[in-house]
Amino acid sequence: MNTQINEDLKQAMKDQDKFKLSVLRMLKSALQLESINKKHDLDDTEVISVLKKQVKLRKDSISEFLKYGKNEEINSLEKEIAIINNYLPEELSEEEIAKVIDEVFLEVKPESIKDMGKVMKEVSAKLTNADMSLVSNLVKQKLS
Repeated sequence: MNTQINEDLKQAMKDQDKFKLSVLRMLKSALQLESINKKHDLDDTEVISVLKKQVKLRKDSISEFLKYGKNEEINSLEKEIAIINNYLPEELSEEEIAKVIDEVFLEVKPESIKDMGKVMKEVSAKLTNADMSLVSNLVKQKLS
């Protein structure tokens, strides 16, 4: 996956696509920082984790910009997310996530919101490519 990002970086330079080039450079620097912190080359799961963090940061920024009506910045961040999502595996749909949550509820049998930690632990073990904030919201709704 790292090599794919490097190849796309080179292609963006050749195409003189400044926006994509800046996003890929930010990704590359985030990956290098994580590699330095872990003191080894990142495998694909670690790369995916870093990319998901980058998407989450941008989504958080979008929610902040929405409060202040900064539409230009929101559009820019959405384009960045689209570029990053090209490298991430397809996320599960809300229906697929709900099925897994239902299965976990049958196993764990939570009684109140206090059992959310147990439920989330089981769900996150079963779901590797899902938006965990969506998962958290769905579990909260089901526990309420």
